[in-house]
Amino acid sequence: MNNKKKLLKLIKERSYRKGKFVLSSGLESEHYVNCKPVILSGEGLSLVSHLLLELVDQESDAVAGLTLGADPLVSGVAMASYGVERNTLDALIVRKQPKGHGTQAWIEGPTLEPGSKVTILEDVITTGGSSVKAALKIVEAGYIVDTIISIIDRQEGGDRAIMDAGFKSLSLFKLEDLADAKDE
Repeated sequence: MNNKKKLLKLIKERSYRKGKFVLSSGLESEHYVNCKPVILSGEGLSLVSHLLLELVDQESDAVAGLTLGADPLVSGVAMASYGVERNTLDALIVRKQPKGHGTQAWIEGPTLEPGSKVTILEDVITTGGSSVKAALKIVEAGYIVDTIISIIDRQEGGDRAIMDAGFKSLSLFKLEDLADAKDE
């Protein structure tokens, strides 16, 4: 079984449920996806980090995302980039609110050169709001964002919102992949 199929199997076993749920966006759905049980396991984080790294542009200098969902992703992908034939990536974490003391920073991580290219990572995209917020904070800091990559696109308009904001949207899986896999 290849790594993408292994990851899909882990997600459907540990992260996907069918029922009636209210999502963080406030939308109701019969599908619930919480990637944290997978991305906070050694096996899951290793699989997802290497698979996401394959989608990150070779010219990217860093990966970033909004805390908390993206924290393990940006760290895992940065680590997976070390020692392979590509730019070694730095990891940036975008806060939901500026730091309440000191520098009042929105972004944690190494300081990059102005104009550095950063790819945004996300676990699950529903409306695209969290990803776009992270991307705009990174752009505001003087960096370039071209692409937002997610593990799962819930297919509820998030990819369209991302594209409308001027970014490319890529994902490892669509919700239909999980729903189909669940029935197997």
